Amino acid sequence: MYKIKTFNKISKKGISKLEDIGVHVSSDTENPDAILLRSFKLHDYKFNSNLLAIGRAGAGTNNIPIQECTDKGIAVFCTPGANANAVKELVLSGLFLASRNIYNGLTFVNSLKEKDCDISSEVESNKSLFKGFEVQGKKLGVIGLGAIGVLVANDAIKLGIDVYGFDPYISIDRAWGLSSQVKQARSLKEMLSKVDFLTFHMPLNDSTRNFFDLEKIKQTKSGCILLNFARPEIINQDDLITALESNHIKKFVTDFPNNELLKLSNVIGLPHLGASTDEAEDNCAIMIVDQVNDFIKNGNVKNSVNFPECSLERSGEFRLTVLHDNKPNMIGQILAPFSSNSINIREMVNKSKGDLAYTIIDLDIEPSSSLLDSVKAIDGIKFVRHI
Repeated sequence: MYKIKTFNKISKKGISKLEDIGVHVSSDTENPDAILLRSFKLHDYKFNSNLLAIGRAGAGTNNIPIQECTDKGIAVFCTPGANANAVKELVLSGLFLASRNIYNGLTFVNSLKEKDCDISSEVESNKSLFKGFEVQGKKLGVIGLGAIGVLVANDAIKLGIDVYGFDPYISIDRAWGLSSQVKQARSLKEMLSKVDFLTFHMPLNDSTRNFFDLEKIKQTKSGCILLNFARPEIINQDDLITALESNHIKKFVTDFPNNELLKLSNVIGLPHLGASTDEAEDNCAIMIVDQVNDFIKNGNVKNSVNFPECSLERSGEFRLTVLHDNKPNMIGQILAPFSSNSINIREMVNKSKGDLAYTIIDLDIEPSSSLLDSVKAIDGIKFVRHI
């Protein structure tokens, strides 16, 4: 049985699934076959040679050196959608915090505890300072219609909000789950000019870093309220601060506060609470445990950020998985040693992702070490696993 090393606290509901099948799981594990973590940064961590997989109990993987893992043949998994409901609920809370002036009102009331006054009278005489507005009938723009964005859009519709969605890369599965009442924004510029609220649900990568900059801010409706529960780097902070100081952006609700932002009175900062619910932590742990376990035991790949999605139901007693370059004639070269040794292939599947490809091969006969060596010797082979 294999061994797993944990960084950060992983929900017991996930860990117990591994312990129940005899997997050794500990933060002190040496030379692990897999790593499970949440926010721990692995960029300076030295990977052991037998490490097969890293599982991130969450959606983002910025704390993991993806290219190094790919070069070493280590599969990196995440849990997209596992914390979607938790984030959705916080985004909707952010809408109300901003629209009803709840944050400033709470701050005012709490300040009265230290004063020698009639709190009831103070509240009544000052409540007009915190008058807000209702979200019903207002317009919300959702940029990014993945697991979280779809939930936010659908539930905002139920609140009577007019919702516009923008995502040029929306998947078929997500499109099926999106309410028919969500309006498709034909262009980002068109949506920015009409919405009262704008919420971001995009991954962080080279194309989305500083995505929302001065040019796009100028296209937004004056007085728009921004909400960011995705990643702080997708918004150009200097440009945002300028827009907040001029009140072109009326308020900014963020799960990623910092020193500069909190100097502004129209910023509402939350302490990165997006996935901080018992339910989300349980969902993430169970999901990542299932994915890592399936990969180690069966070689199946689901929700990997660096390996191709690839799975095959077991049909033979023996299985090989091969990670290799995605280039012509690789499959022919991989299968040639089996043919020359008269070994029948029960079933196989091959999938690719960019420059990488992944092949699963089921056999009735156990391959010899010499056959495995001949496959490993093929130019372009990253690794060969005999399961």
